[in-house]
Amino acid sequence: MNGDLVVAPGPGVPDGLVVPAGELVERFSRSPGPGGQSVNTSDTRVELEYDVATSAALTDAQRARLLARLPSPRVRVVASEHRSQHRNRVAARERMAEQIRAALAPPPPDRRPTKPTRGSQRRRLEAKKQRGETKALRGRVTDS
Repeated sequence: MNGDLVVAPGPGVPDGLVVPAGELVERFSRSPGPGGQSVNTSDTRVELEYDVATSAALTDAQRARLLARLPSPRVRVVASEHRSQHRNRVAARERMAEQIRAALAPPPPDRRPTKPTRGSQRRRLEAKKQRGETKALRGRVTDS
């Protein structure tokens, strides 16, 4: 398994991104949950950590955007849903790449307010008038 973390191209990362393996910290520990006889003997839980502030893989603009959007300068992902360490490593790397890609995406454009069309204003007023007429007919009936 290649140690580099590959972030696929997307919004904010047009050419993709490769984080060298040396900038990632991987820790393994015993995973809670199912596992059979080997549950207490194998370190299948994977904790992957990446320090955005000191990374050489990012441009200054990317670093600034990540630091502004992420809750901490260190991105930390834990995977323990699989029974094998290898599958948890793959899951943690996919999750981290997705977090980085989402944080690097540019913000959506501001909403541009629009005016209601003349036809919709007319229909709204006609409906209000019709409701008013219907309610006016609900009064007491008097014999005259």
